Parts: sequence; structure tokens; C-alpha cells
Amino acid sequence: MKAAFLTSLLLVLLGASVALAVPAGKSLTFDKGAPGVVTFDGALHNKAAKSCRECHNPEVFPQMKQGAVTIKMKEIYAGKQCGICHNGERAFSAKGNCQRCHKR
Repeated sequence: MKAAFLTSLLLVLLGASVALAVPAGKSLTFDKGAPGVVTFDGALHNKAAKSCRECHNPEVFPQMKQGAVTIKMKEIYAGKQCGICHNGERAFSAKGNCQRCHKR
């Protein structure tokens, strides 16, 4: 009985974490790039997006898992990945605004 309850609880928690990707109040840190650490704020991006699928789809970020896609500035500047929104129209342009995301 106790094992079944714990298994059910675990499944609910895992399902919630996948559905929410980076929920409000949480953030992801990308620290592998030379320009500096980037912190992805879940609260800010959840407010700005219409749905999770806006970013998490086969063309942009197919998996809701950090590290599943290598994020490259070349792609962002070409209007892909983060650059789909960070184009100067929907959100601030990635070009010329390095310090807004990259912190040293």
C-alpha cells in the first residue's frame, strides 16, 4: 500500500516537472559559454510565452531537458532558438545586448 502511494506520488511529480519545463520560481543556468553565464528565468519566460509548445517543439527545442540542444549565438542571430523571440520585436534583440543575458 505504502509502495503504491509513493510510486503514484513520484509519477505525479515527474509528470508535473515535464509539463512545466522551467516553472515560475525556477531557473536554468548555462555556464559553458565564454561570454559568461546565462540564467534562464522560468517566471519571466512563462509570462511571455503563449504556451510551452511555443518553444518546446521539433523546430526549436524538441526536448524539455537542459542540454538536449546546443544553444549557439550563430543560431540565435539567425532567428533560431532564442532568436525567434529575441529579435528586437517580440523581445529585446540578442544582437548588441550581450550583457542582458551573459553575466561575468
